[in-house]
Order: sequence, then structure tokens, then C-alpha cells
Amino acid sequence: MIRRVTSPALFPPPTYCHASVVEAGTRIAFLAGAVPLDAEGGLVGEGDPVRQAEQVVANLEEQLRAVGSDLAHVLSTEVYVVSGDTAVLSAVWEVVEASGLSAGPHASTLLGVACLGYSGQLVEITATAAVPDPEGRS
Repeated sequence: MIRRVTSPALFPPPTYCHASVVEAGTRIAFLAGAVPLDAEGGLVGEGDPVRQAEQVVANLEEQLRAVGSDLAHVLSTEVYVVSGDTAVLSAVWEVVEASGLSAGPHASTLLGVACLGYSGQLVEITATAAVPDPEGRS
């Protein structure tokens, strides 16, 4: 079971929560950073952080599917964007909001960084997710 927490003593977050709590016995998946590469390893959306964010979210969905989870069960993310421009960060965050990630809402941190691991890469998202029991048991 997931409990999303927003502290009334803190500034209310727009589309994320301050914390996610899971009960003991819940399976948790720690996902490697989802990157904007296609199935053949080619960079998607060169020079376009929004297009890269869309590919990253699609790849994140595949990672989650592989472990038996989905975007609605994501507990937390770190969203990395190669930019110091808050407008660029906001444009990437809009992609995150439009995905199923904001349905939780999950706990998240959005960061502007100097570079990421692949040449031309502008966006990466790491995630932690609960893995629901396929039988529906707690």
C-alpha cells in the first residue's frame, strides 16, 4: 500500500507530494536512469529536451513494465535536465506532469545539470516504484 504525504506545514507542491510511504512487505523496484535512446541505442530528439523527455518517459514505462509495475506506482523520481534555464526545466516538467507520473502524485526532484552520460543527452529520469502483487494481496 502506498500513502502519499503532503505536509500542511510546507508550501503545497503543484503536482507532486512531499513523501511516499509504503508498508513493510511491499516489493520495491529501484530503476536505473531512463535515457532518451531508442531500442537500437540511437539518441531520440537531438537538441530537443521536450522530445527527449517524452522518450525518457516511454522508456521508463518499459522499465516499469519489465518489473510488473507502472507509472501510477512510482514513489519518487529525480529528473535531470542539461540546462540552467528554468523555462527549459519547466518544459520538461510539463512532460512529466502529462504522463501518468503525476497521478500519484509521486515525490520528485527536478535538477538542472551540466551534462549526462550520453553524447547529446539532455534528460534522464531515475525512479523508485512499488511493484503491486499480481494476485492483489497486501
